[in-house]
Amino acid sequence: MDTLTTALIDTTGKTLWQLICERADATPNKRMAIDEKGRTLTFGEYRAWSERVAAGLAAHGIGLGTNVSWILPSRFESLVLAAALSRLGAIQNPILPIYRTREVAFITRQSDCKVMIVPGTFRGFDYVPMVTEATADRGVEIIVADPSLAEGDPATLPAYVAAFGELRWLFYSSGTTADPKGAKHSDRSMSAANNGMQWSMQVGPLDKAAVVFPITHVGGLVWLFNAMQTGVELLMVETFSPADTPRWLGEHGVTCAGAGTVFWLAYLNAQRQLPAGETLMPTVRIFNGGGAPKPKTLHAEMMAEMDAPLIGGWGLTEAPINTMVHVDDPDDKKATTDGRACPDVEIRAIIDGHVCGANEEGELQVRGPQVCLGYLDSSLDDEAFDPDGWFRTGDLGIIDEGGWVSITGRLKDIIIRKGENISAKEIEDLLYAHPSVLDAAVIGLPDAASGERACAVVVCKPGSTLTLPDMVSYLRGQQLSMHKVPEQLEIVESLPRNPSGKVLKKDLRTIYGGTA
Repeated sequence: MDTLTTALIDTTGKTLWQLICERADATPNKRMAIDEKGRTLTFGEYRAWSERVAAGLAAHGIGLGTNVSWILPSRFESLVLAAALSRLGAIQNPILPIYRTREVAFITRQSDCKVMIVPGTFRGFDYVPMVTEATADRGVEIIVADPSLAEGDPATLPAYVAAFGELRWLFYSSGTTADPKGAKHSDRSMSAANNGMQWSMQVGPLDKAAVVFPITHVGGLVWLFNAMQTGVELLMVETFSPADTPRWLGEHGVTCAGAGTVFWLAYLNAQRQLPAGETLMPTVRIFNGGGAPKPKTLHAEMMAEMDAPLIGGWGLTEAPINTMVHVDDPDDKKATTDGRACPDVEIRAIIDGHVCGANEEGELQVRGPQVCLGYLDSSLDDEAFDPDGWFRTGDLGIIDEGGWVSITGRLKDIIIRKGENISAKEIEDLLYAHPSVLDAAVIGLPDAASGERACAVVVCKPGSTLTLPDMVSYLRGQQLSMHKVPEQLEIVESLPRNPSGKVLKKDLRTIYGGTA
């Protein structure tokens, strides 16, 4: 059967490769992806190409359980590589393209990488010398996909071995507050993360989803699972351009415009630059994503300007999707919360060893099939998991009477000034609403007198300015306690962010006199 109305595929107990085969059988001629070069790929073509590449990789000795690291942009070849390695039963470790020698050396050494697959030159950077240095003297084979991958005869492939709950994926945390940690995932946990996303967004075969962030991010691979389940078409963007990408997505009928605050702000800005009456994304139905806090005013702005809601959520590398707003949730919940627990996910807030009541802030802990198998460095597991399997996320939040979760900050994102805790997010939310502020982050810096002082790092809107007295006056006018008002203001052109949109606060602390 090959129609756009084909029912969703039941993902229960099925590995990624099994889903790829089932989708290719169901809708072989349905378009799976299009890229900015105009290339297209159907589901049938995808399976066939992936099998040929799997045969080519097998010729390099890659097989069941082989540890393979790879760095590729969000292009067709990345989708094919992920499928080919799944077909072989390899343990694959997608690495973010922004990582360099230090990070890659650490990751490949800890993961016992046997094969490293990289592009040649991407965005002006030659990856081959970098990974050669990073893996020196460890016998790692380097394969260059520039952009093609070697192919072979699928008839030579060994029988496929399905392993739904075993280690098949290794993702490293973004390291915004600590050194990266290798989280072990299975097809079971990745599929469970997709189940949560699908429950929230209700994706169907007529949808077209923007893949504007690195495919090597855990969320990128979750979308691959979703494409096999739903038949959604992926709009592949190698390098996001605030000037060009929003229009390209609109021209190609995007309906699910990801992937988080930094992208949503770019879409909103692009819409506001158009002549009155012109619509940037006429087919968009949701702005989906997560990975970073959202201004509480943004949902209303997106509805007013682009007539589509924010569908946000909360997750981590270790537990990719824990909560999401549902498409049918009330506007106030879409605007002010990070959604409810996804199906089969348990969430609780803990303070001083007891479970918090409704609207009481505590550390959020999660349990469910989306949680990783643990860390590659197993010595980290005792601190991360309690004896009953609850994962300590390090995120602070509240759960209201209806089960909606609001992230309020991080345990490590708390500024302690003269013994008083200050939530950076509370101040950031207020700054976002200032008419001159486009983007903002608040960090704690060492201070001899107070222990820590709060520093606001702000990006102003074009043509606008902000001074420290202006900011202080504004925040006091918002009834913010004076001890929370930042003593320092830094104006920058942009905030450093990782590919999922999280502000790299350790970088800001280093720049402005703190420690990472």
